[in-house]
Amino acid sequence: MGTMTFQLPDSLPADAARELKRTCMAGGPDNMPWPTQLRLAPGQLSVSRVVDESGYLVVPWPIDDRGLMMCTSATLIERPRPYNLLVELARGKVNQVRCQAFDWRAGGLILSPELEQRIRDVGLAFAHAVAGVPPEEADQQAQIALDLAYQTARQLVSTYVAQVFQIRHQRQAQLDSTLACRLGKSVPSADLATPLIAAFNGVCLPISWGHIESEEATYRWQECDALADWASKQKLELSAGPLVDFSSAQLPAWLWQWERDLTGIASFMCKFVETAVRRYRNRIRCWQLTAASNCANVLSLSEDDLLGLTYRLAESARHVDSSLELVVGIAQPWGEYLALSECVHSPFIFADTLIRAGLNLSALDIELVMGVTPRGSYCRDLLEVSRMLDLYALLGVPLRVTLGYPSSADADADADPDLRVEGGRWGNGFTNEAQAAWAAEVTALVLCKPYVQGVQWVHFRDAEPHQFPHCGVVDGRDQVKPALQKLRELRETHLK
Repeated sequence: MGTMTFQLPDSLPADAARELKRTCMAGGPDNMPWPTQLRLAPGQLSVSRVVDESGYLVVPWPIDDRGLMMCTSATLIERPRPYNLLVELARGKVNQVRCQAFDWRAGGLILSPELEQRIRDVGLAFAHAVAGVPPEEADQQAQIALDLAYQTARQLVSTYVAQVFQIRHQRQAQLDSTLACRLGKSVPSADLATPLIAAFNGVCLPISWGHIESEEATYRWQECDALADWASKQKLELSAGPLVDFSSAQLPAWLWQWERDLTGIASFMCKFVETAVRRYRNRIRCWQLTAASNCANVLSLSEDDLLGLTYRLAESARHVDSSLELVVGIAQPWGEYLALSECVHSPFIFADTLIRAGLNLSALDIELVMGVTPRGSYCRDLLEVSRMLDLYALLGVPLRVTLGYPSSADADADADPDLRVEGGRWGNGFTNEAQAAWAAEVTALVLCKPYVQGVQWVHFRDAEPHQFPHCGVVDGRDQVKPALQKLRELRETHLK
């Protein structure tokens, strides 16, 4: 078992002390976490993992002006002498910024003299932290270098987004990408329909198995029919799903009597998919079949069971109509769950396995909901988001991205009771303003990527039952949040 020890700063930030339990080691060809054991002693953190190969540290840490982010070191080797934690986190981010700047510059990105100087300043700031200064000064200088590296990474990504959009708009004045939102159960009121239609050029029908077939063999389609009629009248691009979300709250309660009966579970799932697709196939061509089948812990299903079910659901939909556009959802794309349990398939390998098995997908849906535990992802900066999307693009399948960030850390009675707002923070935390800033920056980055078909916001209104707490763009009192205006501005600037 490989073990590494890290020297902690004498003055450990309260956020960091509370979140150190999320630390893990990661690596491999897809840069995913490994099951990691932690031991905290006064002034030191030891991490152990079974994998006997080099990797890097993943640890939450507060960043000035950016929030509480999941940070990474550079690649580390095992050694008896402890590493300085802050120095290694600074080294990792400085290396990431410099390497990404080099790669994008080689691909044609033009960096301003000011940004070039900022990148040099980042290197100089890190040099001060490793220039033989006393340990307490090394920590201080490393934190300065780390903060500066994150600020520079933001400027680098902003430059990248602006120039990629500029190049794409030279070919097409308004992009064909979809900016959509998942609807609730009811048709939006006239007061809310106007800002929705202004911000989004598409909507997604929430055809959820747990709601539609809450009683076995009894289907309730009235709400979905009304939503489909409304969306058609508004001339909005229409998609549907996920039909089967592999979470306890989204599956029918009666299904649990079939736990451990894979044949029975598969039969019920496939029947529902066929029924839904057959009902709406003349009106809806794009279907998200599943969500979170890569990381589900329900019904005693194994990883192989989940892979097989995902494949069978796609086959069932194709049996109804072979021309449908089918999408499979991947949750926790950074694979946080891998640090907690032994798994054969990372989310990347899970998707790759489905594609190699001949599953003809029109897109993968990458679920990027930050700040929500345990289903969501820990907060990461824009550069990490860009690198993650580029990784999944290597699979050769177009991407769709489902986005969400909470506007409040309070309890949300209408959300999935298993989910809570926790997992780092963006900027000043969980506020309407922080959600709006997150929506503007992350959505722009995702939309600029040529391999991304579109973005969908995770749900519209917080006043209706929903999955992720406080992630709607309309609050529980039906007041429009600032995030919706940010999304409208992006649509008006870049999309049809």
